[in-house]
Amino acid sequence: MAGDRDDELNEGGYSLEEILAEFGSHGRAEEEKPTEPPEEKKSVRPEEAPPPPEQEGPAPDWREDTIPFPIQPRQPETPPAGGRPGTVTAFPGAGEQPAGQKGPDASREEEKEDPDATKVLEFRPPQPENPVAAGLDRLRRKADDFAEHMYEEEGAEDSESVRRAEEYIPGVDEEEEAPVRERKPRRALPPAPDLPAAELAKRYGRGLKSLRTRRVLVFLLFLLALYLTLAEHLPLPILDPLARSAGLRCYALGAIQAAAMLAGADAILRGLIRPFQFRMGMDSLIALSNAAVLAGGEIGRQPYCAVAVLGLFCVMEGDLRKRRGQRQACRTAASASEPYLVTRDEGKWNGRDTYAKWSGQPAGFGSQIQGEDGAERIYRVAAPLLLLACVLFSVISSLGRSRPQDLLWCLAATLTAAASLSATLCFGLPWQKLSGRLAKSGAALAGWEGITNTTGTSNLLLYDTDLFPPGAVKLNGIKIFGDFSADKVVGDTATVIRDAGSGLEKVFYELLRAQGTVYRRGERLTAYEGGGLGETIRGEQVLVGSASFMALMEVALPPGLNIKNAVFCAINGELAGIFALNYHLSGAVPPALDSLIRNRITPVLATRDFNLIPSMLQQRFKLPADRMEFPPVERRRELSDPDQEHSDTLTAVLCREGISPYAEAVVGGKRLRTAVRLSAVLACIGSAVGVVLAFYLTFVAAYASLTPVNLLIFLVMWLVPTPLISGWVDRY
Repeated sequence: MAGDRDDELNEGGYSLEEILAEFGSHGRAEEEKPTEPPEEKKSVRPEEAPPPPEQEGPAPDWREDTIPFPIQPRQPETPPAGGRPGTVTAFPGAGEQPAGQKGPDASREEEKEDPDATKVLEFRPPQPENPVAAGLDRLRRKADDFAEHMYEEEGAEDSESVRRAEEYIPGVDEEEEAPVRERKPRRALPPAPDLPAAELAKRYGRGLKSLRTRRVLVFLLFLLALYLTLAEHLPLPILDPLARSAGLRCYALGAIQAAAMLAGADAILRGLIRPFQFRMGMDSLIALSNAAVLAGGEIGRQPYCAVAVLGLFCVMEGDLRKRRGQRQACRTAASASEPYLVTRDEGKWNGRDTYAKWSGQPAGFGSQIQGEDGAERIYRVAAPLLLLACVLFSVISSLGRSRPQDLLWCLAATLTAAASLSATLCFGLPWQKLSGRLAKSGAALAGWEGITNTTGTSNLLLYDTDLFPPGAVKLNGIKIFGDFSADKVVGDTATVIRDAGSGLEKVFYELLRAQGTVYRRGERLTAYEGGGLGETIRGEQVLVGSASFMALMEVALPPGLNIKNAVFCAINGELAGIFALNYHLSGAVPPALDSLIRNRITPVLATRDFNLIPSMLQQRFKLPADRMEFPPVERRRELSDPDQEHSDTLTAVLCREGISPYAEAVVGGKRLRTAVRLSAVLACIGSAVGVVLAFYLTFVAAYASLTPVNLLIFLVMWLVPTPLISGWVDRY
């Protein structure tokens, strides 16, 4: 049967060279024998070959004997020693003998095969690697490797060291990495000179009495102008000449407005100069509306003199309140020779902006307090647009409607409607209220530049003296153990407390003086997460910390010891002394923390007193410690480092210890920022609506609708939100 299949496959007479040329030369050739030269060699047909030895069973198919070989790189063909040119030699596969060497399998096959027969081996073509199968294989190997090691640390959580650490070490909050926001720098005007706060307080105090007097005079003139305006519609008693002549009433209103403009000449001039300084504001629109109303008066039409005078009064009122607030802030900042400074440092903790309090000179306070306020920054963009709209609409309503004689009247109407009465009150009213409250607590905001740093959610660092100022912690008793002297124990403990920068430094300094001893020289200070400190003093290892820290460091404590707050000292692993402390929490701390949390400001405990941990604050003083964050000990030391870098922009200047002025300044600045921006936006919206309505009424020449009384009611209605929003600023 095998012979028949070979006849079918080899019909036509193929030689060995042709077969190898067809399938490649990767097969294994039989051992070479002396043959005739290639040109004389004849192909041997299967039927001409001598019959194979007799064997039982059916004859095997030669294709079933095909052995797949691993793919090997193709090497140049070289004849073996003693071989003839043109002989084809197969490369050995894995586990095969090299050419010229015979293995036991090869010898056994040669005994069965006919010497003249040639056996052709079929080779698999190289297959490309399947990326899906390769990926699954890698995943399977990783899973096997993980399964082999997943139980190596089984039971480690039950070890003695882990259990003791979980019991004695307080929980800390891990810091999350957050993307740092890159703020687009604002286009700002050149800063004002940085004058001392005391000098600025004197400058803002000059002329306040005169401004108050002139403001009252302008308000009286407004009431007189309003009376004459209402007398035309209501049966009010007026002089007979004024009642009979409309022209005389118009001239009287013009005279009243001119007198008011003279009384408020400084506000008028400042508003007219602002456009040339590229600082145009709502006071500029009010100054231009006064000029347009005074120049556009026409007999037969009621002028808008009363409305223009009211706008001038509001400008003077806002200036007065702003100057009072600035003088109060400068006087507060100058009241302390070494004040605390509050800055908002970008991305300091947990990737968010964080308020920090530190000691220093208030450099930049005088420059910031003289800068533009938030309302002026908004008006600087909105006022030029409103002025352009007033001019264009006036031209369209007069010249575009073939009424050139109405140009001044249209301009006076649109400018008066655009001049919001909240021009300077948006910042002046809340600023004076907040400055007065902060001055009572000993804080002063550093102008609008510092207020803009109070936006969004943020953190606030709390230190030892914020929660417990000097005098709030007192020594309640001392106990010395062993053979240690009191001077040694007190001196070593005070040295470690001082070197660590703890808030207990003043308590132990007073104890040091009372004992008549001195500080020692310490080396290699170490802060432990378990709530304690370690330092080498004169070759001895001194440990200072809480009771749980001593238990963690395996220092034996007296049995039945029940002291809630104390400082323990151990020398060379032996308990040396206990200092009982009494912490007194001020009544201003809980409201201050509540105001911070309600205004989305997260308190961060950057304390160095190892007794001030969240569990102690919550259990003993009922503080919302779960709403605070407690960094690890190393980060707490970094955040409370007095030599760390801070922002160049001041937020506030504090003149008193404690958390109360600190929290009030931060929360008050944030509320002031919200109130000013909301009031200014509403004022701009009211001005835009007034310009559109005035344009429509002047375009259709609706003289009866666009009266001074109607326009006054419209502007007063848009003024109402400003005092309401301002009264909310200092109520927290």
